[in-house]
Amino acid sequence: MAVADEKGTAALTMRAVAGRLGVEAMSLYHHVAGRDDILNGMVDAVFAEIDLPSPDLDWRTAMRHRTTSARAVLLNHPWAVGLLDSRPHPGPATLRHHNAVLGTLRAAGFSVPEAVHAFSLIDSYLYGFVIQETSLPFKNRAELDEVGTAAQAEINYKFNTL
Repeated sequence: MAVADEKGTAALTMRAVAGRLGVEAMSLYHHVAGRDDILNGMVDAVFAEIDLPSPDLDWRTAMRHRTTSARAVLLNHPWAVGLLDSRPHPGPATLRHHNAVLGTLRAAGFSVPEAVHAFSLIDSYLYGFVIQETSLPFKNRAELDEVGTAAQAEINYKFNTL
């Protein structure tokens, strides 16, 4: 995950993972079938980092808490957004996470199709927001101020040249 966090999944090769672990690339094949197995495990590890919705909370509060947790995790692992729901072999943490979310929605009275739709809707919004947030041309308040000042100067220049 550290390789993907630093350089993205395109840089995630068996050689790069082996180098990070201080072993030969071929030795990894004693533990995983290939890159897809590593990606499956990484996605499961990301789901394991996201807080599960609490059964003690109403569904809206539980979903808000889970979404806030997921956003924080995805900001730490921006490569994960495109992979979370794309893996054909979900791991135990992924299944536990999905079961908890759907269970919370079902306990709140959602039908099975409504629960699936709500889950998809919430996560589509979340993933889109994280993609947009990680694509912004600034990372902190000082950089935001700098970008804002430059944008305002550009607007003023164009307005004054009309």
